[in-house]
Amino acid sequence: MKKAIIAFVVAVMTLSWALPAAAGIQGKSYKVTATAYNSLRAQTNSNPSIAAWGDRLKPGMKAIAVSRDLLGRGFKRGTRVKISGLPGEYVVLDKMNKRWRNKIDIYMGKNVQAARNWGRRHVTITVVKA
Repeated sequence: MKKAIIAFVVAVMTLSWALPAAAGIQGKSYKVTATAYNSLRAQTNSNPSIAAWGDRLKPGMKAIAVSRDLLGRGFKRGTRVKISGLPGEYVVLDKMNKRWRNKIDIYMGKNVQAARNWGRRHVTITVVKA
């Protein structure tokens, strides 16, 4: 019984810390490094159309992957952002390998040339909806 109470208290405390962080990033801007990726096995894994949370990526979608440290800052699946230099809003639907820091990867379907043309850039992302 005592272990159950401790587990409950820890869960409530964890939730109370996580909720304000996600809500607190709306409207904030972050300077990040941005690269691009495609739905190709060589760039992802054996099922390149399935993102980390199970979303099916399709060419034409405005989706990004974020580095794990950005997840720690309150970004989560479904967070909507604007990226300087690109039109429209992008949705966080994927997460990157833990080796990356302060980085996003812009999904460019199967258009390898577009991803190469993008290269690596420093951009500002602004959270539209957390």
